[in-house]
Amino acid sequence: MEYVIALDVGGTNIKAALIGRNGSVLCKARRPTALEHGPQAVVRMILDFAEELAADGRRRLGEGPAAIGLAVPGTVDQVNGVAGYAVNLGWRDVPFRALLGERLGAHEGTVPFPVALGHDLRSGGLAELRLGAARGVDRFLFVALGTGIAAAIGLEGRIEPGASGSAGEIGHIIVRPGGLRCPCGQRGCLERYASASAVSRAWAAASGMSGATAADCAQAVANGDAGALATWQYAVDALADGLTTGLTLLDPAAIIIGGGLAEAGETLLAPLRKAVAERIALQALPEIIRAQLGDEAACLGAGLIAWDLIV
Repeated sequence: MEYVIALDVGGTNIKAALIGRNGSVLCKARRPTALEHGPQAVVRMILDFAEELAADGRRRLGEGPAAIGLAVPGTVDQVNGVAGYAVNLGWRDVPFRALLGERLGAHEGTVPFPVALGHDLRSGGLAELRLGAARGVDRFLFVALGTGIAAAIGLEGRIEPGASGSAGEIGHIIVRPGGLRCPCGQRGCLERYASASAVSRAWAAASGMSGATAADCAQAVANGDAGALATWQYAVDALADGLTTGLTLLDPAAIIIGGGLAEAGETLLAPLRKAVAERIALQALPEIIRAQLGDEAACLGAGLIAWDLIV
């Protein structure tokens, strides 16, 4: 059976799958990103994980992979297969196409081995476009609220990478000038206020529970906790400010919300729709809906870009 390897590198976990030609997931795996060991250790882990997945595929399916797709955060040079700068991972200019091509090519007898490198959010957006909530939508913004915040811009059946491969970094729109310092060097970036990690920090501080998470805050909101409601609304307002900038520039028909924070469902989407509606003037109000593919979107997208190399 023909298959490709798909890898999605996140700030917390590396998700992986073997994906068949028809898009079916043949098996899945996951392991911690282990950022505490530094960016070079993460790169080595990705290479080792890919090699292990190829070996597992040979055992399970009787043949090696046809290609590999890798989805990573930060700036990405898809043409040359180089991961530029990832704020949350700390690496710069990692030549993943060459590294993975050499490592897997040595086993598969194909040099260079086919390697597709993509941005994690654009890969997730591609999966939502072909398989999920964006099917049939000509122009959309797919926004993932996780460790950070980033977006994919969908235009007429494709995902727009931008001139330098950094389109969609909506998490670094400044929504609170002079506010919290971001690892990118700016102050007041959207992801410092409205990402899942930001909500976790804010609710831990407000509740006095050191291990509190964004999911805990969402549950407290659903239970009517006044402190949680204030914390949640503060994040929603910041997110609405960032999204209003995005929709003013792009005029999307839909904004699709994914990532860990989207697991709150209407607890997030209902106040977000209201907050965005209150902010627009001349802009058209887009549909704001939840993504369909959950935290598997970027991994599925990595599989899709791998198949695109060879079909």
